[in-house]
Amino acid sequence: MDFCFSSSVIPYSSPANPEHLGDTQLIVRTVEARDITSLAETIAHSFHPPEGILCWFYPFLKMGIYEDLRSRLRSRSPHQKCLVAIKIIRSVAGQVEEVVGTVEIGLRAGVISGGSISYISNLAVSRVHRRQGVARKLLLRCEQIAHEWGCQDISLHVLENNHYAKKLYFSCGYQLHQLEFSLSSWLLKQPRRLLLHKKIDRNQKQNSSGTQS
Repeated sequence: MDFCFSSSVIPYSSPANPEHLGDTQLIVRTVEARDITSLAETIAHSFHPPEGILCWFYPFLKMGIYEDLRSRLRSRSPHQKCLVAIKIIRSVAGQVEEVVGTVEIGLRAGVISGGSISYISNLAVSRVHRRQGVARKLLLRCEQIAHEWGCQDISLHVLENNHYAKKLYFSCGYQLHQLEFSLSSWLLKQPRRLLLHKKIDRNQKQNSSGTQS
């Protein structure tokens, strides 16, 4: 199930040190069963905010996303990963983990190189944690995974009117490969999708700080 038609629908920017949110630590790891409820809320609120008539359908949308995440977690495909960004809050009372973002990466038939390429989708960050480097860290981990899979290319989609997300992707080295037209963009004047592409530097040093497999 694709929750959206673009890889991101929310604004991002990055601070000088994306490793921490305030005095707390940020890590990226593979999603676990205990994350699914919070993850479904994050995805649903990002791609289907409960505004207007959507307020009535929001619980059903969230439940559908929840069930889909559960199903895919059970499948354990070797070339499909759902990642979660976790804010770790430490205090004298103990340690608390909070889901603040998510992204997926998998292999798709390549329209760029002709073979299989890594593809990023469903990038979402919770509203209160945006513009804190979460999305950039998720993207970096996706590129590390693609490198581990032996991929030379990585791609994603973004809507042409999502200026904040485009700014993030371009700053991370993604380039426009294709402007896609559809019936809805032509008849309903809906924003078109942009296919962005990045070549993975096989020789670059992979920074794994703050990540877990």
